[in-house]
Amino acid sequence: MKIGELSRLTGVSVRALRYYEEEGLIRPDRAGNGYRDYCEGADEVVRQIRGLIDCGLPTRIIRDILPYLDGPADLLPPVPCAEMLDQVAAEREQLDRRIHCLVRNRNALDAYLKAARRAARDQT
Repeated sequence: MKIGELSRLTGVSVRALRYYEEEGLIRPDRAGNGYRDYCEGADEVVRQIRGLIDCGLPTRIIRDILPYLDGPADLLPPVPCAEMLDQVAAEREQLDRRIHCLVRNRNALDAYLKAARRAARDQT
């Protein structure tokens, strides 16, 4: 599929897709005319990348961990780099903090909606 179609399927801009390619996150084939040609499943990879970026992971870490997210366990490096493990652990801790904050905010919205709907019912 071409870059425009991938953009439409994923909701990720063409500019962002080109950036992902520059960062080594995706690697499209090139047609004879130089156009990018994305393989089947590229949309799922792009959605996964987008989700990781939305969670705050930097592309340098995404690039390193992406091959292992859905692959077989034998893809894991035999001796993981200690620095990389520390970076991934720190990112995971940051995600936990964000998740906690999101849950707290969701619960506050739920409480507001419940109270507001009750008040609206009482008005009728």
